[in-house]
Amino acid sequence: LLQAASVPVVFDEHHLSEVQNMASEEKLDEVIDSMKESKVALIGKIHTPMEYKGELASYDMRLRRKLDLFANVVHVKSLSGYQTRHNNLDLVIIREQTEGEYSALEHESVKGVIECLKIITRAKSQRIAKFAFDYATKKGRSKVTAVHKANIMKLGDGLFLRCCEEVAELYPKIKFDTMIIDNCCMQLVQNPYQFDVLVMPNLYGNIVDNLAAGLVGGAGVVPGESYSAEYAVFEMGARHPFAQAVGRNIANPTAMLLSASNMLRHLNLEFHANLISDAVKKVIKGGKVRTRDLGGYSTTSDFVKSVIDSLHPHYGA
Repeated sequence: LLQAASVPVVFDEHHLSEVQNMASEEKLDEVIDSMKESKVALIGKIHTPMEYKGELASYDMRLRRKLDLFANVVHVKSLSGYQTRHNNLDLVIIREQTEGEYSALEHESVKGVIECLKIITRAKSQRIAKFAFDYATKKGRSKVTAVHKANIMKLGDGLFLRCCEEVAELYPKIKFDTMIIDNCCMQLVQNPYQFDVLVMPNLYGNIVDNLAAGLVGGAGVVPGESYSAEYAVFEMGARHPFAQAVGRNIANPTAMLLSASNMLRHLNLEFHANLISDAVKKVIKGGKVRTRDLGGYSTTSDFVKSVIDSLHPHYGA
């Protein structure tokens, strides 16, 4: 697709997979070195197996930590032409993804008893809160909601909440409110229109990303991006393993195509970014070519071909 759109970008391609015996520390280091050099990356799903094999932190987690990709951003937006229970949604979920419950600090203190540590720090809580308010300011959004469970986890989530409140005072033009995570999930299903930008710790963000993706069509249609002070990584917004779709040519490529478009926009290739995103949205709006997750029978290849045809009506003729 990028070739069809004549995108002036050269890729350094690497394969990293924990389920196809294509992962090792050496390959992970190669990927990280390449990303450090280019500063920008487009990555697919790095599936993490359930089994414990001597290393608690997955390759995905280690990649994010080594590059300090602290902010995960998922823009959940309804797609014109695809009807869901809630239409015309437009909200952003910002997740801190270098600490919290995903710290990979687990141990068996005594036989049959596992302790799993949740790490919340003032520095990283303030950093993600500031990122959320800066994002809202830059994108012209009016409200930030801090999502937490401080009523139960009074110290950990209490610290996160206080940091958000402190940062909010520095942005008087942005409305600020707070919501407990369980209520947030219910409100997202009942009335998602009340939300604009949501900021939250790691685990909550992982859950809410997927919940919100389900409101607009599922994991196959929502793009995501992760940022550090130096690097930008573009990826799928919802962490669905897609194990049942591997090798069957049935996966919905929309999320990856929109992520590629967002990457081009980040690189100031606005024309090419719009060319691709407009073509993807045109195919979905047309309703004739849809993958199984959207109720159709088209293959991944069918969808990509239709997008290419939308880029250039006479391409391949």
